[in-house]
Amino acid sequence: MNNTIHIKNMVCPRCISAVSQILVGLNIDYKAVKLGEVELVSMLNEFEKKSLQKKLQNAGFSLIDDRKSLLIEQMKNLVIEKIHYSNEKTELKWADIVTGELNLDYKYLSSLFSSVESITFEQYIINQKIERVKELIVYDELTLSEIAFQLHYSSVAYLSNQFKKVTGMTPTQFKKSVDKNRKSLDEI
Repeated sequence: MNNTIHIKNMVCPRCISAVSQILVGLNIDYKAVKLGEVELVSMLNEFEKKSLQKKLQNAGFSLIDDRKSLLIEQMKNLVIEKIHYSNEKTELKWADIVTGELNLDYKYLSSLFSSVESITFEQYIINQKIERVKELIVYDELTLSEIAFQLHYSSVAYLSNQFKKVTGMTPTQFKKSVDKNRKSLDEI
């Protein structure tokens, strides 16, 4: 029996903490909480499920019930995890990562993502990478070369071109700007 529930809009460690607190507040026993999913000790009854859904919605989350939404959320969480929270160096392409993780054809997943999210999966990845670049620029601990290397860009020039295409300014202009134009991960 699978006691896993999936939750939309869990994009950071604080989200994991918030969902954990909701579960504790509702006296729902769980084994683990990670981006996008909760492993429960036992299945929820209808009352627990409705109570959880209400509390999650009040906090900006929601339960995922259909397969397509689940796949898209899993794709997003995979991208967020790899770009924002993982330091592992991988030579794999995104198509291979997603296919390997979800065990489905990349063309199907990419098409599904585009049809529901109104942007391509590739553009979603680029948007996440640019938000990570912004974050690293604001921290001011790494050079642009180090940022490019960390995020697997082939060159600083390529990173700068992509950054300007997405934000309308160069990384240097961004660094000097007063308004850092940062978005929360769930807004991307």
